[in-house]
Amino acid sequence: MDMELRRISETSRSAIVLILLLCVHVAHSFYLPGVAPQDFEKGDELKVKVNKLTSIKTQLPYSYYSLPFCQPKKIVDSTENLGEVLRGDRIENAPYSFKMREAQMCNVLCQVTLDEKTAKAFKEKIDDEYRVNMILDNLPLVNPVDRGLGSPDVVYQIGYHVGLKGQYAGSKEQKFFMHNHLAFTVRYHRDVQTDSARIVGFEVKPYSIKHEYDGKWSEKTRLTTCDPHTKRLVVSSLTPQEVEPKKEIIFTYDVDFQESEVKWASRWDAYLLMNDNQIHWFSIVNSLMIVLFLSGMVAMIMLRTLYRDISRYNELETQEEAQEETGWKLVHGDVFRIPTNSDLLCVYVGTGVQCLGMVFVTMIFAMLGFLSPSNRGGLMTAMLLLWVFMGLFAGYASSRLYKMFKGTEWKKIAFRTAFLFPAVVSSIFFVLNALIWGQKSSGAVPFGTMFALIFLWFGISVPLVFVGAYLGFKKPAVDDPVKTNKIPRQIPEQAWYMNPVFSILIGGILPFGAVFIELFFILTSIWLNQFYYIFGFLFLVFVILIVTCAEITVVLCYFQLCSEDYLWWWRSYLTSGSSALYLFLYAAFYFHTKLQITKLVSAMLYFGYMLIASCAFFVLTGTIGFYACLWFTRLIYSSVKID
Repeated sequence: MDMELRRISETSRSAIVLILLLCVHVAHSFYLPGVAPQDFEKGDELKVKVNKLTSIKTQLPYSYYSLPFCQPKKIVDSTENLGEVLRGDRIENAPYSFKMREAQMCNVLCQVTLDEKTAKAFKEKIDDEYRVNMILDNLPLVNPVDRGLGSPDVVYQIGYHVGLKGQYAGSKEQKFFMHNHLAFTVRYHRDVQTDSARIVGFEVKPYSIKHEYDGKWSEKTRLTTCDPHTKRLVVSSLTPQEVEPKKEIIFTYDVDFQESEVKWASRWDAYLLMNDNQIHWFSIVNSLMIVLFLSGMVAMIMLRTLYRDISRYNELETQEEAQEETGWKLVHGDVFRIPTNSDLLCVYVGTGVQCLGMVFVTMIFAMLGFLSPSNRGGLMTAMLLLWVFMGLFAGYASSRLYKMFKGTEWKKIAFRTAFLFPAVVSSIFFVLNALIWGQKSSGAVPFGTMFALIFLWFGISVPLVFVGAYLGFKKPAVDDPVKTNKIPRQIPEQAWYMNPVFSILIGGILPFGAVFIELFFILTSIWLNQFYYIFGFLFLVFVILIVTCAEITVVLCYFQLCSEDYLWWWRSYLTSGSSALYLFLYAAFYFHTKLQITKLVSAMLYFGYMLIASCAFFVLTGTIGFYACLWFTRLIYSSVKID
């Protein structure tokens, strides 16, 4: 019988691995674009749009026209979704004029004379390494940079720097220089039959050049430093444009069109190309080793426990075995005793179910390509909406557990579930938003968007939590497999390694260990302004996280019950939930080793948002561990026949 069980177990594991590998394949091969393809004929006008200015040093986005760049006759804002607004995107029209497949050289945009205020603004943005972001046909502008070390590959950096800092030869004084000439390259894929084309790439090489001209400036003035008639083009920044008050800056640009073999459906591949797949696979293998180790321990515990129970009732056990198994069986009259602060536990479990449902469904949509980077803000919008609608399951889970704890006031528990976690997150968010407002950043959430968020919470999420709680409370209560004694049993003195704090902290290490490699890539995509699209790997890691949380909690719960300590309710939640502490500590480590943030406001933003992420991770992992332990205790105690 044991051999058959092992064969079934091995077969099921092979099937699971096969399914997970298929998920990775689907995530890489199946792509649903964010917009329909658009065909352009030769000479068609191409609309270039500008987006926010971004910096990895400050993490504070600003609108493009917050700096005195050249402006169109009328600035028109593009319609943005909820996720784009929360990300600080401000998409507006640009003064650049492109004609499909018609190259342009040395086009003059405008001439600007700096004063004290504008020169200072440019210098601050250059010093903070701000980048300009643009969009053409829903493709972000990228700056191709050579990898170096003799590699033919290039790295695509999103946007281009506003300017650069440097020194003149023979001088030690630091100067600021403006990138005032942009050499654009638009790559297109041409249809041989119709001669129409689709845009598949949008690149730029920025230059800083002090433009010169003869006579007085007018709109028809020809530059001597950049003139297509004399075939004098900008190819370097040997005579850069300095940023100083009363300095004249002339903004120019080139546009070149290059045919490409890349098809429209594959145009994002260059942006999403990940050259570190080996690291991701190492992460998966590392996590699987943890899972296999824990699975072996759980299997051993389950088989030993059940085998000895059967042996006992068949009167085949020895006296030594009976003494070994007395630990967890002795506390059968107390193991399902209602814990202290049971209402709060119900709220935490309900919130964890809400968070788990949101993450799971989001990942399914992301794997299917619905939340690709071409759909800007789609990921954040989807997560917010899913969180709101998952309130139904939060109310249901919290009221079911509340009724199991003999509770009667389901409205009270529904109210706490609807408000506790969102209130904590909203408080942190409002404080951070006030800081962003103080910096006059475009990342500050406008009043209209704030109203929309409040409506989602109070108008949809709260009623759904109450509906779920009502449905959950209507169902009959879950009966305990064993009766609870009226008088609590005294817990014997525990060994040092069974100390609650120690075992809880130990329990969080393995779940965190299963995800920390992938966590590095997630933090890099968020804080270093890079694309993350390996959702197949992420889903695998998420599944491994669920299994790891469940198994480590079951193992430590079993050891706790064997020590005749029956206070497992809260400890089961905190054991796997403590991995959130390690996540926050890792975020602090990442801050000090990978980021260049020096401003206090930026640091507060980083740690504020990472605190919100850690809180969400706490309720998610804690809920997984709690339900695993609840299932385990009900299983083993239902198999024991109490005399």
